[in-house]
Amino acid sequence: MKHPSIGRFPVALAAGAPVTVPGRTVGLLLCTLSATALLFLCTPASGAEEALSSPATAGRAIADAVAEAQALLRARRFNEALVLLRPLVERGTVEPNVLFLSGLATVGASQQPGVAAGVRETLLDEAIAAFRAMLIDQPGLVRVRLELARAFFYKGEDGLSREHFERVLAGNPPAPVVANVRRFLSRIRARRRWSVYLGFAVAPDTNIGGTSDERIIYIFGLPFRRDAASLTTSGVGLSVLGGGEYQHPLGERVRLRLGMDASRREYSGGKFDQMLVSWHAGPRVFVSRTTELSVLGNWRHQWTANDPNYFDLGGRLTLNHRFSRRLTASGRASWHDRRYRTRKLLDGPVRNFSLNAGWVLTPTVRLNATAAYGRDRPQSLRNRNESFWLQTGVSVALPKGFTVGGGGGVRWTNYEVPWAPHTPADERRKDTTYTLRASVFNRALTFFGFSPEVSLVHEVRNTNAQLYDYKRTGGELRVVRQF
Repeated sequence: MKHPSIGRFPVALAAGAPVTVPGRTVGLLLCTLSATALLFLCTPASGAEEALSSPATAGRAIADAVAEAQALLRARRFNEALVLLRPLVERGTVEPNVLFLSGLATVGASQQPGVAAGVRETLLDEAIAAFRAMLIDQPGLVRVRLELARAFFYKGEDGLSREHFERVLAGNPPAPVVANVRRFLSRIRARRRWSVYLGFAVAPDTNIGGTSDERIIYIFGLPFRRDAASLTTSGVGLSVLGGGEYQHPLGERVRLRLGMDASRREYSGGKFDQMLVSWHAGPRVFVSRTTELSVLGNWRHQWTANDPNYFDLGGRLTLNHRFSRRLTASGRASWHDRRYRTRKLLDGPVRNFSLNAGWVLTPTVRLNATAAYGRDRPQSLRNRNESFWLQTGVSVALPKGFTVGGGGGVRWTNYEVPWAPHTPADERRKDTTYTLRASVFNRALTFFGFSPEVSLVHEVRNTNAQLYDYKRTGGELRVVRQF
């Protein structure tokens, strides 16, 4: 059932006068926010009002309670409104507009002077739960998504707040709402200090090491049978990832970024264990309201089979720009000097360049695409190569709480010298790697802020070099928490 009063923007005020849209007067009075926040006046659309007063939905007593709660909201008496609305919500079978009013009242109550920090967080969690419950079945309700973004903003969860504000912009809201949302985004960008994430996953893989399953290879025309131990190995791994960053203000438009990231994946026996730790530091410059630049020094340390493998020391340059309400783009260039612990012939510079575009097509559909180039120049001429790759992806929020994603990519890698005896004489090695990805999670399943997601990846490498082609299918059951 569609509810016009929550599925669109009834009113967005810059000065405070109610407005009318064709065919109906809109409202649901929402609390006036701070001077720098959104200012909305809302009253339920006539269709929703009739539904609430209908004996078939809630009965006369509920309609009277809702009408009184609306009057209390208009008077900014949020706690008194909650006294009326909470019992209706706790019944579990209420009109979505009642749940929406409850969320608005809870957010308003959380922003009243003198509210203790613990009480404020509890109220915001209650509001977030209300708005999320509505979006589970109807993810296209832009007005509800706006209030969810605002609740996350007040709670300080800026990553989630920014994501939902960006989806609101894709819903074609009125110009005053766009201006206010952009002010929220500017405040998020300016106030950001700490960001932390943590995730866990169970990761089955049909070919852990990405090795070829060729039984017979040919060297100078003679066939040789490979040892079975060199063929593909399957298994189930456990992985953990996490990291964080602190941004210290150096001026109105400059922040100093200090952060680290770490990931580890373990399989039985330890042969395929991988771990990576990365540190970065450098300035972040707000060039304009829509453009920012980061110049970071970067140090990375990688372990394989629990032994140190290589160190990277270098830096990266990142440029982000918002072209419109729906389209953003980012470019990245990095250079690292790679030093191996034992395989010294692989020492040398590693360069990567990428361009990414993100398009929020609608509040429920997000698209992205990446084009990139990389070049490795180790001491060993045999291992010098350059790569080009393209990736695309889509994420769609569906009713019943499901969000599905999919994507694919292709990578071309060319080596600079012949790869005999793995390739025919005087023939350079050329690889083409194809990747397909799919994922699904349910927005209704959240445990202490962690949301489980199931993903599947299928990868195939075709090459003219013996022993370097492979097929693998892997998956992950993972949970990620943004703090």
